Amino acid sequence: MRETYVRAMDVVYLASIWISGLALIVMTIVIPIGVFNRYVMGSGSQWPEPLAILCMVVFTFLGAAASYRAGVHIAVTMVTDRVPEQYRSALTLVVDALMAALCVFMIVYGWALCQVTWNQTIAEFPALSVGVTYLPLPVGAAVTLLFVIEQFFFGSQMHRPLVRKGDPSSEEVNLGGKA
Repeated sequence: MRETYVRAMDVVYLASIWISGLALIVMTIVIPIGVFNRYVMGSGSQWPEPLAILCMVVFTFLGAAASYRAGVHIAVTMVTDRVPEQYRSALTLVVDALMAALCVFMIVYGWALCQVTWNQTIAEFPALSVGVTYLPLPVGAAVTLLFVIEQFFFGSQMHRPLVRKGDPSSEEVNLGGKA
């Protein structure tokens, strides 16, 4: 069970990274196009800004999920660092439970937001529903919840080579030295 779940989360993690990365690349390409059209061509396009915002929402919520699994998400550890060692594991369980509760909240209310706005359209993209543009919120929260469940039952995955790929402290990275 453990190996199957962790491998499934590896696939979800890699998909989250790739989708987030592609959204960031698209946003990076689209913004200069908008600037070029406005200031060089003298005619501002209406589509680059909403597309860039949509890309930003996608990479924010899916990227946050991936960074949570990798242990690089912003975390305030002031309390946990000051608690005596014997209480840290119990406090970690409380933090995981609170994180799971937050994810459930975001899934429920994010999905409700999608449903309420599903029949509205974006002026610049009439074929695209506003509800679709809000989907990264509940989807990212669901992915994060899967990673919280993984951490709760199977421990942190942040030190595994797949998760640390590209990290200079990872044993997989060879900087030209002898293997």
